[in-house]
Amino acid sequence: MRRTTRGLRQRLARLVLRLCGWTVETPAPEAPKYVLVVAPHTSNWDFPWGYLGKVTLGLHLNWMGKHTLFRWPYGWFMRWLGGIPVDRRGRHNLSQQMAAVFARRERLVLAIMPEGTRSYTKGWKTGFYYIALAAQVPLALGYIDYRRKAMGISEPFYPSGNLEADLQRIREFYADKIGRYPEKTGEIAILPSSRPAPVAADGRSATMENVRKAS
Repeated sequence: MRRTTRGLRQRLARLVLRLCGWTVETPAPEAPKYVLVVAPHTSNWDFPWGYLGKVTLGLHLNWMGKHTLFRWPYGWFMRWLGGIPVDRRGRHNLSQQMAAVFARRERLVLAIMPEGTRSYTKGWKTGFYYIALAAQVPLALGYIDYRRKAMGISEPFYPSGNLEADLQRIREFYADKIGRYPEKTGEIAILPSSRPAPVAADGRSATMENVRKAS
């Protein structure tokens, strides 16, 4: 019954997208665990289109939220929506918190918008990168291209530990992906205030302060 319901929802979502002129260009990655980067983010319309794309691909996405959002009486609802509580206070290492969550689960797709806002930014928050390093899971790049009315997800790849080199790879991928408001698309660069120290491939050499700022 659950499989039948899921199939109906997928077909309905695909139909709605098609009627609106949108296409989903890729299948969902087969990797059971990865951090899904979602960019560019320039409009509230990203959410309904992204939701329809998610349903079409049969993806269950998770997201991080401040731990206080998960208190009674709404905590169960936040978790049902895919929320994962995290403690962002200074003494808590966000990347290690999420690495522990990844380790406990057989499947987990964690969606993160590195721009953090619909407005223009001079750089990305790099928490997504350090979470993937610490959890030893790959990154996948999700996009909603308004110019072509197309969306999809790249093949997952493991971060190398060389942030600058991996950001260049990400820039090349998103170079032809256009948001609803191109002038609001943030630069794919490290924010000066969150420029991290070099890290090893497992992400453990990143200091708590660097991870806190990057998040």
